[in-house]
Order: sequence, then C-alpha cells, then structure tokens
Amino acid sequence: MTLTITLSRYIARQFVTAIVAAWLALSGLVAMFDFIELLRRSASKPDATFTLIGEIAGLRVPFIMMQILPFAVLLGGLLCFWRLTRTSELIVARAAGVSAWEFLTVPTLCALLLGAGTTAAISPLSSAMLARAEALETAYIQTGGGPLALNGGQLWLRQSDRELQPKGVAIIHASGVALRGEQLTTGPVSVFRLDDGDHLLSRIEASNGYLANKHWEFGNARTIRPDQLPDPPREMRLATDLTVTRVQDSFASPDTLSVWVLPDFISLLERSGFSSVRHRLHFQSLLALPLLCATMALVAAGFSMRPARRGGVAKMIGGGVSVGFALFVISKVAEEFGQSGALPVLLAAWAPAASGLMLAVALLLHTEDG
Repeated sequence: MTLTITLSRYIARQFVTAIVAAWLALSGLVAMFDFIELLRRSASKPDATFTLIGEIAGLRVPFIMMQILPFAVLLGGLLCFWRLTRTSELIVARAAGVSAWEFLTVPTLCALLLGAGTTAAISPLSSAMLARAEALETAYIQTGGGPLALNGGQLWLRQSDRELQPKGVAIIHASGVALRGEQLTTGPVSVFRLDDGDHLLSRIEASNGYLANKHWEFGNARTIRPDQLPDPPREMRLATDLTVTRVQDSFASPDTLSVWVLPDFISLLERSGFSSVRHRLHFQSLLALPLLCATMALVAAGFSMRPARRGGVAKMIGGGVSVGFALFVISKVAEEFGQSGALPVLLAAWAPAASGLMLAVALLLHTEDG
C-alpha cells in the first residue's frame, strides 16, 4: 500500500510537471504569433498603439491556454512516459507488481482533474478577458461596426408577451439597429403579437424604438388589429427579458461567455427566437474537455510506453503528435457539422473525445500484455 501511494505521488508529480511545462511553452509560442498578427493588422491604424496591442494580446492569453491544453497534455504525457521508460522506472514498477493500467490510473485522473479545473475556473476568466479583448479589437483595429453591423444592422427576435393572457409571444423586427452607450436604438420597428396558437392578434408599427432597462420603448407607434382601423400614433412600452448586453452576446462569439452562465443564456436565446446551436455546442465542448484531456493522456501512454531498447524515439513522438493533430481536425470537422445542423450537438461535441478514447484503449491493449 505504501509503495503504491509513493509511486502514485511520484508519477503524478512527474506527469503534472511535464504538462505544465509544455502548456506554458506552447501557450507562450502561440501568444507570440498572435501578438505578431495583431501588430500586422494594426499597422495602418494610428489609434492602435503598441501598448494597446500588447493589452489585447495579453487579454487573449487565457483563451489561448484553453485551446492549447489538450495538446499540452499530449506532449507533456509523451515526454513524461518516454522519460520514465528510458530510465527503466516503468520496468521497475512493472517488476514490483504494478500493472500498466494501475500505472496509468493516476495520470488519467490528473488529466481529468486538470480539464475539469480549466473548464470550471479558467473558462470564466477566459470569457471575461476575451470579451474585453474583442471590444478593444472592434473599436481600434476592425473596420466594421460590431456584431450587429455584421447582421446587416437588423434584429429579429421572439419573446414572451406578458400582456397577453393566458400567454402569448411577440415577434419583433427592427432595422437600423445601433448601439449608443448602454442603449440600443432602432429605426422602423414591426411587432407581431401572437396567441399561444400562433394566431395573429395585432401588429405594431413604430417609426423608432429603443431597448433599455428590460423594456422596449416605441415612438409614434400604431396598433393594427384585424378588421379594425389603426389606432392613433402614440408612445408604447413592451416588457422584455432581454437587455442590451444579452442582445450583443447573442451575436458575439460563444467563447466570450462563461460555462456557468451558458445554460441560462441558452434558454433565453431559445425563448427569444435566436439560434442557440453555437452556444450549445460550445457548452458541450467545455463539458467534454476533461474527457478529451484524459484521452490525450492515454494516447501519449500508448505511443511512449515502449522499452527504450526498441529505439524509434522520433517515430514515437511523431506518431503521437500526428494522432493528436488528427483528433483536432476531427473535432473541428464535427464542430462545423454541428453548427450546420448536420450532426446533433451532443454527438458533435463528444464524438471526437470518445473516438480518441477508444483508439487509445485499443492501442494500449495491443501494446501491453495485460
């Protein structure tokens, strides 16, 4: 028992140290190239100073670290297991009666915990800092007017209508949407009010409107009902669950939202008529990160836990990196299929990690003698 505990602590220390070293090295390398790319894009922007570019690049570092983590687990695991094999420490452990599966239990649990900690702790920090970085990038580097401008300056949404009994919905179409401070203003607005059977009850046509403090304010609004003359123009107010921040977030990247706020935000998007596919896929990908890290640890073990006398170190490392890159490509392809609706969100998020796990287990069963 004492031997097992001591060995487990030693393996865990070696494994985590190798992963952290690989994580920091890879993150620093990618962050440097990201900083250079930001410098290139801001070359013709006089307001984008060197200090500002450095701030944007620094704010993006936690996001880069989250993207790099599976590769860090793979590379760190390859180096750790190869060193333990080369120094015959793994052989001594096997001679002491420790099987390969017992040997791999601790690294796999460490990878799982590292992935779970990253999802739970680094994700909120990454999302907040990335949102700030994108805001600075939009203001000083990009030429567009933000996510609403990319949507043609128009807004379509569906929300519950609290004024209709027993329940109803309101479909809002606004053109000429613009952000002014903490207020979202619009040009002409059309509001279609429906009952619970999707029957049109009335339509509101307004010359302008704005969203603030969880309500819509419509100016010069006329209510039109079937078989009735339009009401005289007047100011109108319509309650809503939306805020300006939530409207912006619905068009912004899901990476700017924390894993803790995504479930409620996804429910809000679905109630408001926005597509939640990207956000659901991102949420499931964050949940699948611990499994992906454990898969990478097992892949690293399968390629590196071979006796050193067989040689082929470069082939071993190259094979492990190639498999990791293949899993990355598969995950990105599955993500594209998931966003297009060709694959269910759960399958698109979890299939790459699950398939990699089966590959790693098969490789270990083939390599080890039990």
